[in-house]
Amino acid sequence: MNAMGHLQTLVNGIVLGALYASLAVGFSLVWGVLNIVNMLHGSLIILGGYITYFAWHSYGIHPLLALPAVALLMYALGYVTQLLVINRVVHQPVLVTMTLTFGLDLILYNFMTVYYTATPRRVTLDLGATSVGGIAIPFDRLLGMVLALVLTGLLYVVMRRSRVGRAIVAVRMDSAAAALMGIKVNRIYAITFGIGALMAGATGVIFAMVYPVTTNLTGIYLGKAFVICVIGGLGSVQGALVGGIVLGVIESFAGQFVGPQHALTVGFVLMLFLLVVKPTGLTGIKGYE
Repeated sequence: MNAMGHLQTLVNGIVLGALYASLAVGFSLVWGVLNIVNMLHGSLIILGGYITYFAWHSYGIHPLLALPAVALLMYALGYVTQLLVINRVVHQPVLVTMTLTFGLDLILYNFMTVYYTATPRRVTLDLGATSVGGIAIPFDRLLGMVLALVLTGLLYVVMRRSRVGRAIVAVRMDSAAAALMGIKVNRIYAITFGIGALMAGATGVIFAMVYPVTTNLTGIYLGKAFVICVIGGLGSVQGALVGGIVLGVIESFAGQFVGPQHALTVGFVLMLFLLVVKPTGLTGIKGYE
């Protein structure tokens, strides 16, 4: 492969990495703040993609118009799930909450498989492609990258500048002290889980415009979220962004040199390596901003 081929692979990896950052940032938020390994995350992404697909094909609703509605719907679903179900065991050992979300994931997975079937579905927009200096970029992937970066950036602003964001940080640092300061901890837990579901659903909308979505991918997306959190560092927007870009670039080059069927394996090997030599991830940031 020549230099131009390597540059094309690098650009492909960066575009993919931006999507991965959006995929993982909600998972990282829930894990970092609630100490919950949300096994439901992959299914929430696919649910967002399915809603987008059927809104487009059944009612002609453009994915860009569906995005805010899907995001709000997923936020409400996550908020209610955390408030009514998960909050009841949120202070139990992590194995309990992980098992609970695993059970919820099985319910949602089976519902989607029965109702939508596992047939891969995609919103085909036929936007064409552009070429910059000999580097070809499909417009749908370029649009997906921009949307993913905007969503990730908005979450960063919310966490840094809003009262809700500061309350989430306070609860994450010391929930007992936050309660003494008048913060309703259970409500913040519900908001945090809702934001995680919102990011998952919005990412599903983006993915439906770029790749086929199917329930067979729920485990793969959950696994990628794990890898990205370990690579970039758990509990920060920067960590999810760095981890997503690194995984995207590595998978892109691994697909070229060892075959796309081994790209995911290479990512997991990197995760295991970092767990041994640098458990805090590449950014080395502990805790949410």
